[in-house]
Amino acid sequence: MTLWAELARASNAAGDEIILRKRSDIYEIRYNGLELMSNLNHTSEDILAKRSLRLQGAAKKVLIGGLGMGFTLRTTLKHLGKDAEVVVCELVPEIVEWNRTCYGHLAGHPLRDARVTVRVGDVLEVLAREADAYDVILMDTDNGPDFTVRAPNGAIYGNAGLQSLRRALRSNGIASFWSATRSPAFEQELDSVSLNWWRAEVPLIAGRSDATHYIYFASDSATKQELHRAG
Repeated sequence: MTLWAELARASNAAGDEIILRKRSDIYEIRYNGLELMSNLNHTSEDILAKRSLRLQGAAKKVLIGGLGMGFTLRTTLKHLGKDAEVVVCELVPEIVEWNRTCYGHLAGHPLRDARVTVRVGDVLEVLAREADAYDVILMDTDNGPDFTVRAPNGAIYGNAGLQSLRRALRSNGIASFWSATRSPAFEQELDSVSLNWWRAEVPLIAGRSDATHYIYFASDSATKQELHRAG
């Protein structure tokens, strides 16, 4: 059996440990000992971008929270015009560097696209500074609302974070959230801020109910029925 080989390691002021490792052709990033992402199956990340852009219909400016391995970004670029702009917020600078040096080939080197701007930092800080700025916001952080890799990220999925996100969306905007699990608590938060929303299930392995990821689509303008059709 092929063993994991550590390719790189990073840490931050909070004491978090981020490790990039590889086994055969599988790349994996672990955050404080937990798997954060890999290239093994990115179906749900692709669907996050594709369905959100299809639902919005005419996006010119997109914000992606979380770069990861670049699969959400790659699919976003594939479904946008040449004059579009994509802003990617990534908290960990090393993940940006690893995309450029270690595994960018996995997603076709999306950071080389001239439409992409990378902002290293907290996505909530970016959202707080901008109003009516984005047609689509794709939140691909953590493992979803219930499994954040750092405690401050919980604010993304709470009342203040959702209100900040809503202000950053244009009038016909769509916000979508990737999650490894269904989150009843997050659904209650979406209801509390009166956003229309729909939860889509994305099976990863046919016939297995335990191998499912989830995408939450939310909007002020699109109805629940319209979100359902997209999801």
